[in-house]
Amino acid sequence: MDHVLSRLPRWRDDNVLVGFETSDDAGVYKLTEECALVQTVDFFTPIVDDPHAFGGIAAANALSDVYAMGGRPLTAMAVLAYPASGDLEVLEKLMRGGAEKIHEAGCSLVGGHSINEEDVKFGYSVTGTVHPGKVWTNAGARVGDVLVLTKALGTGVIGTAVKRGMAEEADARAAEESMLQLNKGAAEAMAGLEVHGCTDVTGFGLLGHAREMGLASGVTLEIDVEAVRFLPGAERYAAMGAVPGGTRNNQEFIGECVEGRSAVDDLLYDPQTSGGLLAALGKHDAAVLVERCGSAFVVGSVVEKGRRPVRLEGRKR
Repeated sequence: MDHVLSRLPRWRDDNVLVGFETSDDAGVYKLTEECALVQTVDFFTPIVDDPHAFGGIAAANALSDVYAMGGRPLTAMAVLAYPASGDLEVLEKLMRGGAEKIHEAGCSLVGGHSINEEDVKFGYSVTGTVHPGKVWTNAGARVGDVLVLTKALGTGVIGTAVKRGMAEEADARAAEESMLQLNKGAAEAMAGLEVHGCTDVTGFGLLGHAREMGLASGVTLEIDVEAVRFLPGAERYAAMGAVPGGTRNNQEFIGECVEGRSAVDDLLYDPQTSGGLLAALGKHDAAVLVERCGSAFVVGSVVEKGRRPVRLEGRKR
């Protein structure tokens, strides 16, 4: 996709504050001096068996992109692929789970689009607003910043362990609850702080999204592997081989941009669903964020641009 996007024609529009050039979480379009639109879309195949939970996770995942830009989600439109012969009660549970999570975010569900397809896919297109001068992007990280992550890692590995019948119920539930947790609280905890850079950690894993921030900002993100927190059971299941195919894809695509290897690489590259926000802030503001947001923790720092956009420290292999 990077290759294809780099070859597309680009037409200048001064109102486009954030486009696809820096692989950011959402597009931002300036309407007035006081208001800009934040637009995103995300959908995927079921990752949990419970359709109600799947709907909620899909919604939380899509909403996350707006929070990552410093915006407030306003409206959402569902994107659905479902077989015409499918169970309508299951579909209702799926749609209800998503609608409830959209409502929890203070966002309005205003419609959507569906197609007849055997493989179920579900998600949302979300539109929000943000002040044009207060947009968070992945391109603003500064040397000396502290990196804070607001959710533990491991949803991909645990999801794979569930599919293989390896996961304990409590661990599976903890991962599901993490995915269902909106990033609204984390974004609100950053209110009033000077956020230099921000992105949400999703399909490319922690190192993939750190790579994007490092490249966009012209710096190196130094990740302290010892400081990274993982969901209950994640390290054990990774050691048992419950590693999703997306992890290997991430390693192949991103690996050359990462300096160093660690004993928990499978979890650092683990594709996340509805992961946390990765934010770059000054030292004082980072401490305030960690104090305000109970799930947040320091995961590294921003240093001068080195040979690669991401560097691993501690727990080397």
